[in-house]
Amino acid sequence: MRGFFIRWLIHGLALVVVVNIISGIHVDSWQTMAIAALVLGLLNAFLRPILLLFTLPINILTLGLFTLIINSMLFSLASWLVKGFFVQGFWNAFFGALLFSITSGLLNMIFNPDRDYRMR
Repeated sequence: MRGFFIRWLIHGLALVVVVNIISGIHVDSWQTMAIAALVLGLLNAFLRPILLLFTLPINILTLGLFTLIINSMLFSLASWLVKGFFVQGFWNAFFGALLFSITSGLLNMIFNPDRDYRMR
């Protein structure tokens, strides 16, 4: 349960970074930001693996670049599901999802020290 709240907080902080950097992404309030972070986390946990499995041939052909499109679609889907979370257009969703992934990955490495991030 503690790991869930840490991950939710990390997604919230990553979303704050995205909203402040990408001009085409807006959030009405901090409550909406918390809900959007939760929805993004749930979409990434449950829907993303299914989409990656179904698009595996395309992902292989594009050497994994199609994953960026999937992340953009999930970011747009989250904005459609959460009232008060707005993403204007595909490119804002694309760069927002890219920045969200990078930021949450870096924050995970900083705030979740019990995980092992070494190359094997």
